[in-house]
Amino acid sequence: MAFKDDEITPPRNYQSSIQVALESDAIKMESTDEQQESELKRGFKNRHVNMFAIAGSIGTGLIIGSGSALASGGPGSILIAYCMMGACVYTVMTAFAEMAIFAPMNKGFSGYATRFVDPALGFATGWNYFLKYCVLLANNLTATGLIIQYWRQDINVGVWIAVFGAFVVALNFLPVEKFGEAEFIMAIVKIIVLVGLILCCLIISLGGSPSGERIGFRYWNSPGAFAPYLAEGSLGRFLGFWSCILQAAFMFMGCEVVGITYGEAKNPRKAIPRAVQQTILRIAIFYIGGVIVLGMTVPYTNQLLLSANKEKTGAAASPFVVALKLAKIETLPAIVNACFLMFTVSFANSDIYIASRTLYGLARDHQAPKIFTKINKHGVPIYAVMASSAFCCLAFLNVSTSSGKVFGYFVSLSTVLGLVNWLNIIITYIAFQKGIKAQGITRAGLPWRGPLQPYAIYVTLLITMLVIILSGYSAFIGGFKVDKFITSYLGLVLYLFNILIFKFWKRTRRVRSAEMDLISGRGMYEEEEEEPKATISQRLASTLWGR
Repeated sequence: MAFKDDEITPPRNYQSSIQVALESDAIKMESTDEQQESELKRGFKNRHVNMFAIAGSIGTGLIIGSGSALASGGPGSILIAYCMMGACVYTVMTAFAEMAIFAPMNKGFSGYATRFVDPALGFATGWNYFLKYCVLLANNLTATGLIIQYWRQDINVGVWIAVFGAFVVALNFLPVEKFGEAEFIMAIVKIIVLVGLILCCLIISLGGSPSGERIGFRYWNSPGAFAPYLAEGSLGRFLGFWSCILQAAFMFMGCEVVGITYGEAKNPRKAIPRAVQQTILRIAIFYIGGVIVLGMTVPYTNQLLLSANKEKTGAAASPFVVALKLAKIETLPAIVNACFLMFTVSFANSDIYIASRTLYGLARDHQAPKIFTKINKHGVPIYAVMASSAFCCLAFLNVSTSSGKVFGYFVSLSTVLGLVNWLNIIITYIAFQKGIKAQGITRAGLPWRGPLQPYAIYVTLLITMLVIILSGYSAFIGGFKVDKFITSYLGLVLYLFNILIFKFWKRTRRVRSAEMDLISGRGMYEEEEEEPKATISQRLASTLWGR
């Protein structure tokens, strides 16, 4: 028998229907002061949630990392790879959205893994996600220093890490409404810059550069659509394609970050579907559209592209900057570089936010010290923010080591951590599907259903596992490289270790489908008000700008 939302309306603070029936009133009723100390404030508006989806999906992988993908795989490989991984991330997002809309909760990905699979998986998921964004925080602060080296190479990168690190830490202590506004503004800047760059590259390829030369798809024929990498012939072209797959995984792995904001969204059942449904359009415009025009304007054999990626010279390694230089547009590269600085600051800002909310969710599930559930009067988990911000110090590794080398280490480590997060969401969703089936809930009874689900998730599972297993392939080519091997698989080892250590420590057991808690949270966050029907222009603005 399928449950309907209006049939079950649980009290706002209970955790489990079974626990509520057994616990005494003194245990199950929390005081107002306790709620204020541990409940996040729902201050994110719909437009904040939608823009956070953009802020999470436009990363250093697109503005800088796409250059290395183009150089190693060519325009054909990068286009196919980005289409494949774009489809995967959209599948992951729709899977998580189904769970979040069915039973909203503010514990993030780890909360659902604990509830639907096993507390040990929830523990591993949460800490893996926390570590991923701590590493990305250091990665993005490193990127700020690399970008500024475009102008000043005489100042140590540690200076810029300290300056911008202090700035983003301060932003994360703002009330959630103001934090949301700051991210909203920075996301708008990202959109304007990227749309401008894509249009600029398109105009250049159509003959709008100072030379007036019409390029079109010339570079797809010469030097070609598929570049050899690390080897010659068919093997080299396959390795080039696989290199693009790994780079695409790094680029897309932040797209699911909008799921962290669901716990602070005012109207989850309106905000979540909009954010997810708009993701496919953003992937098509920013990623697919971006790599198409880059393949038209920059040949993968160009020395500017190859040397910039070899030396990891910050924004100079961006294929967008290379495209502007090849077109002999002298002023724009420096302006674009300044805009990229805004990108990396925004990334670092959201990294602290995501890491702190993940840590908060772990503490709420008793998988991290309770102190991290404490919030201030503005609804900010202050101790979780402080702990997450401390990982800014990782970026200071650049003071004594090459910035480009450390940047590469962080990229490898964060990529596998991100892929493991996808794997966790997939496993949780498969368990969720088994649970609703075992308890007689049909997919027709779900408040929202993802396209092609639940079948698409199994294809994504296969691709994700292959990418994880083969992510360190380059460590075995041309001699065994210990550093590449460690950074490629360290995240996977930590993940498995966390599952085993928590399993033996807490003696947890897998959640059985028939006993799965599918009641808590249902109907908890009803829509606050009916919105008037939008006009055609308003709908278009909502789709493009996330309003």
